[in-house]
Amino acid sequence: MKQLVFLFLFFTFYTTLAQSPQDSSYLTLDRIFASSEFRQDYQPPVKWIDNGESYIIIEKNKEGQNEMIEYSSSKSTRSIFLSSKQLTPKSKKEALKIEEFYMSDDESKVLIFTNSKRVWRSNTKGDYWVYDLSTNKLSQIGKDFEASSLMFAKFSKDNQFVAYVMDFNIYKEDFKSGKVTQLTTDGTIDIINGTFDWVYEEEFSCRDGFRWSPDATNIAYWQLDASQIGVFNMINNTDSIYSKIVPVQYPKVGRDPSSARIGIVDVNSGKTEWVKLKGSIVQNYIPAIQWINKDQLLIQQLNRKQNHLKVWLYNLSTKSTSLLYEEKEDSWVAIQYPDLSKSRWMGNDLTPVLGGSAVLRLTEDKWRNAYTIDLNTGKTTMVSPGDYDVASVAGNTSKLLYYHASPTSTAQRYLYSVDLKGNKKDQRITPSSYQGVNTYNVSPNGKYAFHSHTSGLEAKTVRLISLPSHKTIRKVITNEEFTEKLSKQTLPTVELISVTTEDGTVVDGRLIKPVNFNESTKYPVIFNVYGEPAGAKATDTFVGMWNIFLAQQGYVVIAIDPRGTPCLKGSDWRKSVYRQIGRLNIRDLGLAAKEIIKAPYIDTQRVGVWGWSGGGSSTLNLLFQYPYIFQAGVSVAPLTDARTYDNIYQERYMGLPQENMDDYVLGAPITHAKNLEGKLLLIHGTGDDNVHYQNAEMLVNELILQNKQFEMMAYPNRSHGIYEGENTRRHLYTLIFNFFERNMQ
Repeated sequence: MKQLVFLFLFFTFYTTLAQSPQDSSYLTLDRIFASSEFRQDYQPPVKWIDNGESYIIIEKNKEGQNEMIEYSSSKSTRSIFLSSKQLTPKSKKEALKIEEFYMSDDESKVLIFTNSKRVWRSNTKGDYWVYDLSTNKLSQIGKDFEASSLMFAKFSKDNQFVAYVMDFNIYKEDFKSGKVTQLTTDGTIDIINGTFDWVYEEEFSCRDGFRWSPDATNIAYWQLDASQIGVFNMINNTDSIYSKIVPVQYPKVGRDPSSARIGIVDVNSGKTEWVKLKGSIVQNYIPAIQWINKDQLLIQQLNRKQNHLKVWLYNLSTKSTSLLYEEKEDSWVAIQYPDLSKSRWMGNDLTPVLGGSAVLRLTEDKWRNAYTIDLNTGKTTMVSPGDYDVASVAGNTSKLLYYHASPTSTAQRYLYSVDLKGNKKDQRITPSSYQGVNTYNVSPNGKYAFHSHTSGLEAKTVRLISLPSHKTIRKVITNEEFTEKLSKQTLPTVELISVTTEDGTVVDGRLIKPVNFNESTKYPVIFNVYGEPAGAKATDTFVGMWNIFLAQQGYVVIAIDPRGTPCLKGSDWRKSVYRQIGRLNIRDLGLAAKEIIKAPYIDTQRVGVWGWSGGGSSTLNLLFQYPYIFQAGVSVAPLTDARTYDNIYQERYMGLPQENMDDYVLGAPITHAKNLEGKLLLIHGTGDDNVHYQNAEMLVNELILQNKQFEMMAYPNRSHGIYEGENTRRHLYTLIFNFFERNMQ
């Protein structure tokens, strides 16, 4: 009993210390996580209309209800496009909460998505309403179906129908008559029509699984057969006195994926024709399809190892398929290129350019470059300059390609343009006054763009600009209130650094020095790591209130991006990690940390590390493989054995375990757990459908076997993001901070 009382007082003391009243220029965890004091404004959904001469954005009126507002792009004049009254159904008292909206091609109808419900990572089920501007009527689509059950509703090209997915089947609905026609009938939890299983959504960002043909006579769609996919059972122990099994179809490493094939259904007859592609429907993936014209469908096919991409042209009238383009790599061929300048949900379609005679593809040789692919001949033409990486595409016109890049600093992003015909003469558009990360949403006519900017201690701002002058037309998001509050805080300094390891590798990082920094003082340091191909940490974006808080508490905070991370440092940098995750990237992180802590102001006896997901795995590997550097680490939702993860992600970067199991074993944190010497806090959500809680328990067993002491926190029913439930984030970050305070002071 005495020991329990001591532990209670011990934890209470440190929790109180972390959140005690103090100078208002210093943060507390309560101010960050238990209030909205430092909440930033974010841009609501926006759509270009009239080829970019106007746009529609969601704003709230004085009563706090949604309205759709139209702005002219050139003069920024404002008018109400749809009022809250127009957006209020007769059966409701308030306007619809607009989560997303879409315009018909002729801009005579608006499709509104609302009342959404989560499916896997995103809210993709919900209700759909259509406002007809020609009749001034608001009506619900699929009104006879269960609430929040429709997915991916979209207008037909002739604007006569809307199609959607409900319970794994595709339906079409006539606007005028309200008649609903079911186009597929075999959909179940195993036979998936028009949408995707867990792993396609997670790793290919595929959610919407059907496409209207340009003449509105056919719909092309994916059909996945998940009947052979293993089911991973999560356990819900808290919502009832009896536990509940939560099953997830989840193809683990080395297991076959769902079979995938493409059907084309005639929307009048309901008959489906199946596209015949070469190769197994199980051992190949289909990450994208798109109509080129009413008779041709472009299909991207990727083999199981994901090192051979084929782009097929399917001719509907002749039912023939021809190979348009292919890529092969010794490592992997990327369908999407992860980058901080793009949304992962932008889709995998190849952008039509040059009047529809070609499509655009980013691909890698020495650098990542933009190429056009001629749809008649398959001829490729490099468009971008060729001597630096293209980060992502921002937009295009009939003549120009706009793209994000940063030839001299991988931490930053700027807008460039180049002629689409391949003269390779690039022009930087972003003015030098906007240092940091700049991203753009370019209008269809290329005359305007929404420009977002952020840097280390600057919140995101958004403005409408003209192109190519970059003149500001309208400030959309200023975050003035947030910036004013931030200015009253005692702030650290933020530096972008480069470190050369003993291997000769130059690794980039971001260094946050403690407030009131004194070169002669010895400070504890916390490394925040990720270290895998899906993301970078050492970026010139706003560092966040948590990192500012740590700097105010006297910590040096450092992020490092090793080889294998999606930095703009060439293809060899990114792909050197093939079959070496858990080894090469960890060596870079460990050796870079070894160099950094040589700085006279860092206390080498107080070196900590923490990370989430892949960063949680890196944290474990650093503690286990470099115990002489790191004294304490917090690993959140880590993958402790790569063999437990999904096949698409892990096999892309590590190969098939049937062929190179040793690489999986040598890179797994669990393999090196016996070397733990420092302090470890392991955190995981039991409802994690991404990196399963199984990983935590497997590592726990190994640590027990090796007689290694550690701390652990399980968050019941929380997913990979550990945010569900009241007070969860405050509790989580208090836990992390208190751990470092106990073990690094």
